[in-house]
Amino acid sequence: MSKYINWDEYFNDQPLRGKEMLEELRLIFKETLPEGVESWGYGVPAYDLVPKAKSDKKIMIAGFKNHIGFYPTPEVIRAFEMELKAYTLKEGTVQIKHNQEVPIELIKKMIL
Repeated sequence: MSKYINWDEYFNDQPLRGKEMLEELRLIFKETLPEGVESWGYGVPAYDLVPKAKSDKKIMIAGFKNHIGFYPTPEVIRAFEMELKAYTLKEGTVQIKHNQEVPIELIKKMIL
């Protein structure tokens, strides 16, 4: 369970650039999948793609000192691997450094 009450509290606890990037992701989620639900997964903000989503139907996001993490499924990352070359990729994670722009259109495609 998260130590935060809501996404806003979590975002406000991040470095300024990280907060801006997480808020940008939040808007992308709302625009791309308005029926989705804000929730939590492993103690970080998560977006449920379907009602009562299990972890394989959530996309999590997290803030760190120098980057944000975007956590779709590993299959989604593999599908977009060529388009993600500018970012650090780990199993199930796309790291977007604070000095990079959030790839809005790519994130939208990954959500869908």
